[in-house]
Amino acid sequence: MSPPTAIDIEAVTDTQAIVLPDPLTVNGVTSRRAKAGKLVAGTAAFTSSDFFKSPTSGKPKAKRWDHYLSLESKSRQPSSLKGAAQYLKNPGLISLGGGLPCAENFPIEELTVKVPSPPHFSERDTKESGRVLSAGKYDVSNGHSAYDLSIALNYGLGTGSAQMIRFVTEHTEIVCSPPYDDWQCSLTVGSTSALDQTYRIFCERGDYVLSEEYTFASAVETALPLGIRFAGVKIDEQGLLPESMDEILSNWNPEERGGARKPRVLYTVPSGQNPTGATQGTARRQAIYKVAQKHDIYIIEDEPYYFLQMQPYTGPNAAPVPPPANNEEFLKALIPTYLSMDVDGRVMRMDSFSKVIAPGTRVGWITASEQIVERFVRHNECSNQNPSGISQLVLYKMLDESWGHRGYLEWLIHLRLEYTRRRDVILAACEKYLPKEIVSWNPPAAGMFLWMKLDHTLHPLNGKVSLTELEEKIFLAAVDKGVLMSRGSWFTAERVNYVPHELFFRATFAAATEERMTEAIERFGTAVKESFGLVVNGDGNGA
Repeated sequence: MSPPTAIDIEAVTDTQAIVLPDPLTVNGVTSRRAKAGKLVAGTAAFTSSDFFKSPTSGKPKAKRWDHYLSLESKSRQPSSLKGAAQYLKNPGLISLGGGLPCAENFPIEELTVKVPSPPHFSERDTKESGRVLSAGKYDVSNGHSAYDLSIALNYGLGTGSAQMIRFVTEHTEIVCSPPYDDWQCSLTVGSTSALDQTYRIFCERGDYVLSEEYTFASAVETALPLGIRFAGVKIDEQGLLPESMDEILSNWNPEERGGARKPRVLYTVPSGQNPTGATQGTARRQAIYKVAQKHDIYIIEDEPYYFLQMQPYTGPNAAPVPPPANNEEFLKALIPTYLSMDVDGRVMRMDSFSKVIAPGTRVGWITASEQIVERFVRHNECSNQNPSGISQLVLYKMLDESWGHRGYLEWLIHLRLEYTRRRDVILAACEKYLPKEIVSWNPPAAGMFLWMKLDHTLHPLNGKVSLTELEEKIFLAAVDKGVLMSRGSWFTAERVNYVPHELFFRATFAAATEERMTEAIERFGTAVKESFGLVVNGDGNGA
């Protein structure tokens, strides 16, 4: 049985213009889909966010970035084979053109997954009342679904499946409502892969990228083999400092940077920054965006932790702040994204299901101007192609067919409260077991990391060994006590001739159980006390 081979919208009502609120709401999605009609998107179906966005009225077009595209990116031509997919929508067309295997030879007839039924998200609730979702090989042809195994198991186009593009486009409009007209989404194989492709779009060998002075280690390590280095911008408790960014750019001296031209790109993790846990407030983001406009900087907004914004921290003994009462309150409580304030089209936002669903899905998406997404898709066509079809199908069945946008937001509220509780547990453990005259920290407002500063001047070996050696001694002392922490030096943006001036360690409150997490902090506290020469009594506390 042959599945549909092209994307189309079957009208089920009249073609009267749809009037929707701006920005799109969850209720607006339902209304728009009803007006648009049934989605039919078969194997290797051409798709675009334009098929699923709200009608625009008066929004400007994005700024063009021709002058910033790398030689590699400019050299990429459309895939000849994938470009032929546009003809698959022709009625009655028999395709002998593409190497798409016949679904009869796919040895998977059916998949079933059990997922929570919103708002009952606990493991116990899922076992007792979760919903079993089934995907068959020919559900589309049989009229049972808009996505099936015959489509998911075959080749797809560089944008990803139409089914998931529709969902992430609607989600992006609900959350960000970009203020320019020609924005698009494309699926990614996770944000690290997307970041590699983005470097290749904007950077040449020898270029510098701006970032926080401590940043996601893989972001730096992905760039280095491409001949791209990082220039670290000073930070505070809210993360990147706009005045430091402006100073670096205003005083950029190519001779001092080995002949490198002034940076064109800023890489930033605005919410729950990895590793520092810092979250940029609204005013901070607006100030950074203005500096980007002043120096014509393109912003890579990497936001895997955006929906892990937590309830305000009120202290170990204070009453907690009530959680959002509904989806609307939850969305209003979120800090505005760079994408939502991007009047120029100078932001590529990277979203991911890794931190909010599961890392093993290897599915995320970017949102940027049509011009940049087109370049991104050209790269996909000759590299990743698209995320795993099985992953896309499972996510579609759960997020679209089962939960819908309302249920997904309820899940994100659930995660907000889960991570709030975990953060409060690790902070309580720090208050109890860490010597506060040596170790200091800021309660994170988002993410999954706690960044701890150790006052190295109080260590008996201060001035006798380098900070790098001292960091290693404390790191190994913690390992000897049975706890693994991340060394702050692993996250430095500037790796060449790096000389540390402060001592940091990073802990995550995402991995271990609450009991094990508390025990780990107690062990780390003991290691720090012993390393700094404090007397430790039998219960692990300093005398």
